[in-house]
Amino acid sequence: MPEALSDEARRWQASAESFANDVLAPLTADAPADRARAIDASQQIGLFKLTQPVSHGGSEASQLTLCTVRDTLSGHNAPHADAVLGPGPGVLASVVEPLRSRFLEPLLKGQLRGGFGFTEPDDAPHFTQAVLEGDSYRVTGQKSYVTGGGSADFVNVLVHIDKQPALILIETTADGVERSAVFQSIDGSRHAAFTFNDVKVPASHVIAAPGAGMPKALGQIGDTRLAIAATCVGLCRWVYAEMTSHLAGKTRDGTARGDDPVARLRLGECYLRAFAARSMLYRTARLADVGENVVNQAMACKVFAVDALTFIVDEAIQLVGGSAVIEDHPLAQLFRRVRSLRLAEGATDRLLQNIARGRLELNKGHI
Repeated sequence: MPEALSDEARRWQASAESFANDVLAPLTADAPADRARAIDASQQIGLFKLTQPVSHGGSEASQLTLCTVRDTLSGHNAPHADAVLGPGPGVLASVVEPLRSRFLEPLLKGQLRGGFGFTEPDDAPHFTQAVLEGDSYRVTGQKSYVTGGGSADFVNVLVHIDKQPALILIETTADGVERSAVFQSIDGSRHAAFTFNDVKVPASHVIAAPGAGMPKALGQIGDTRLAIAATCVGLCRWVYAEMTSHLAGKTRDGTARGDDPVARLRLGECYLRAFAARSMLYRTARLADVGENVVNQAMACKVFAVDALTFIVDEAIQLVGGSAVIEDHPLAQLFRRVRSLRLAEGATDRLLQNIARGRLELNKGHI
């Protein structure tokens, strides 16, 4: 539970708390210069490198510490909280030269941005293919929703090599790469669709060999699901505090808003969901840190925490009333943001099916 943290997690929790109050709170959400200030300040005190390997100057924090820091930062709903922790190595964690110095190191320093191409559009004629020709691969295909693709310098693409899933790194400036669409989702993030027209890619850019591509891709997605859950848990706490503060106020006739029995029911239901989501998150982080396979638990955390936040934000808007649906109100902004999370890293319905499959077919995900 959050009350029984390791010494490491407690130290970083205190650091994140101070950072949110002293650095993030005064910043402006839509100011790129303020985002850069947040990143610089985070790098100076070491928060930025918590997600990064010791071999690259990071501290490679435990899942418990990472979840604690994300929960703490999001509990303030402060501007640019998502920029405080730097990018992890992801699927590039075990790459060797030339990928290590050309892509991994600049990525970890914030000098390059990567994207992740996993899904083909529904009307794609075939899965994205990579065919070996001499010392390079020729890649053809499409990806419909490349996470971070709007500003990516390279994309880690799931392809088929000899009819088996593999991962290959493709620079977005390579001949034949077409960023066919750039779009902004309702949460404000920018992604892209890509078409690969006979793109020549060095054989050294293969990140995961045929047959190993899907497990490596799913491993990255699993870590991201836990990160999403931690962010949602912190935001649940922030919204719950806002609801409590609102209900402590007075109505026009001078009675306390919190005296309304319907309002109390709403607040009680929100507490149950926030408490359960936070408990799930910290238990799963501990299981991950002792080496347990938490694929099912991470999916469960992501689904439950996102759904809990969706419910709590909606209830908060209902309590606050008309002012909360105005476009620049924090609750209205959060409502748009959380809706997109039900699709991120696996749609809710698909993840529920996968949880059942993990139990029925793989005997994973004990309670």
